[in-house]
Amino acid sequence: MTTTWHVHLETDTAGPARPGVPAWAERVAHAIPLVALPVGIWRLPFAFGYGMGGEPLSPAWYNAPYVFGLTLLTEILALLSFGLVRRWGEVVPHWVPGLGGRRVPPAAAIVPATLGGLVFTGLGIHWLYEAVAVGTAAWPYDEGWDILAMVMSGLLNLWGPLLLVLTYAYYRRRRPGARRRNRS
Repeated sequence: MTTTWHVHLETDTAGPARPGVPAWAERVAHAIPLVALPVGIWRLPFAFGYGMGGEPLSPAWYNAPYVFGLTLLTEILALLSFGLVRRWGEVVPHWVPGLGGRRVPPAAAIVPATLGGLVFTGLGIHWLYEAVAVGTAAWPYDEGWDILAMVMSGLLNLWGPLLLVLTYAYYRRRRPGARRRNRS
């Protein structure tokens, strides 16, 4: 009975971070979905034809599925950052057919996380350039809404740098010889 409980705790995806994961990395993993959430909430009125501009958006049949799908996809991708601090980012959970229990090659997490972090950082740099160079004139919203849009989007721009820092911590923990150094 004790062994079964122990195995259950090891495969729990919502449990605490892995041994050797710095506390700051755990906090960064929690922050990533939180910086993505405001933009998802900001998008919801667009699903119903309200564009926060002078004229309402034309209510197209695809607005709601597109907005809800994009918001859901964004949060799912943001939640994947927990794989960089949890056991399922190092060992495939046992319930996955054919792969359960196998070690996750570090590159399988590092490469996509690094590419994603670089893309989001690049988009953030572009957004920052537009915000500084053009200001609120670049935003298609009514006065007042434009500032709220910049705040919401500005939070999302933290995703790239946070993901890169978290990926580097994962790399340091998973590189060859890291376990020996962590134990001594």
